[in-house]
Amino acid sequence: MKHSERILKIIEERKITGYKLAKETGISESLFSKWREKPSSKIASQNLELIADYLDCSVDYLLGRTDNPEVNK
Repeated sequence: MKHSERILKIIEERKITGYKLAKETGISESLFSKWREKPSSKIASQNLELIADYLDCSVDYLLGRTDNPEVNK
C-alpha cells in the first residue's frame, strides 16, 4: 500500500475530510484531491510528519514499515 493510500484510508475510517486535514496541517487541499485521483508514494517528509502528528500516529505507520499506528513516546 502506498503512503497516500494509507493516509486516505485512515482519514476515511476516522471520517476526516481532506479539507479539514488540509486546514489543520497547512497542506494544500488540492494535494489530497490529487492523491485520491492518482495515489502516489511521493509525499514530502515534512508533509508526512505533519499528517502523522495530526493523526496521532507514527510516520513509520504511514510509510507501511509497521502495522502499529502507536507513536513511541
